[in-house]
Amino acid sequence: MTTFLTTPHHINAEPSDLAGNHGVGRYILLPGSDGRAKNIAEHFDQVRVKAHPRGHNLYLGTIDNNGTPIDVATISSGMGCPSMEIILHELYQLGGKRFLRVGTAGSLQEQYMTVGDIVNAQAAVRDERTTVHYAPLSIPAVASLEMIEAINKTAAEHNMQKIVYTGVVHCKSSFYAREFYAGPRVKDNEEYMHLLIDNGVLASEMETSALFIQTQLYHHQMKQQGQGPAFKVLSGAILGIGAIPPNIFMTTEQEEQLTKDIIKLALNTIKTLAASERDAN
Repeated sequence: MTTFLTTPHHINAEPSDLAGNHGVGRYILLPGSDGRAKNIAEHFDQVRVKAHPRGHNLYLGTIDNNGTPIDVATISSGMGCPSMEIILHELYQLGGKRFLRVGTAGSLQEQYMTVGDIVNAQAAVRDERTTVHYAPLSIPAVASLEMIEAINKTAAEHNMQKIVYTGVVHCKSSFYAREFYAGPRVKDNEEYMHLLIDNGVLASEMETSALFIQTQLYHHQMKQQGQGPAFKVLSGAILGIGAIPPNIFMTTEQEEQLTKDIIKLALNTIKTLAASERDAN
């Protein structure tokens, strides 16, 4: 796959900004909004902000893991796969190799998964059209095993395992039509979503397909270049359940708690993953 980038057009960054962690590069957290990126950055030490007119502000800093600083960053991916595709591509071209989405989703399994729960996305149903420009729909979009395991290990260590579910999520192009049945194709969309529910898909969101497909391809590129942690590209997704479509939404208090929970899980997952990568070397 041929890629090139001389200057990023949608973020304010250069290769030195994403370097660190002894060649692995910064661990990058990708929320959907700049507001949540700012919330995440409040937990960083030595914060630097590289602003951009489009609102994809890059927050750089470190987090402490038992006396060992870990280089981290956070930036909004924006909403939907087209925006994720742009931001992720530019980050990778600048040297980013470790990506963790920190977002929200709607539950598709209301019998056992409710507002306030969290999904560790193992793979994504590719119900969008962005990633077909990279790979045919027959190729699955999957998270990195290292990320999946780090999230589950971290959840257990912090007594969060009862609210964290690991499984497949649905990634869509349309928010209102597909999930909330707006527009004239109500019957088609209802039938499709119920099919996902009957097949055990956990939740619905809008960015993981691009995240997983692109990082799978980037990982393949890096593997062709050499061995070791500096030649791996990893991705995962932590998704807080903020709604049970089409009628149940979280309250302000629930939103505040959910934001705290997904940020806590995400930051500690980075610590778990960084420690495992150091041990492997």
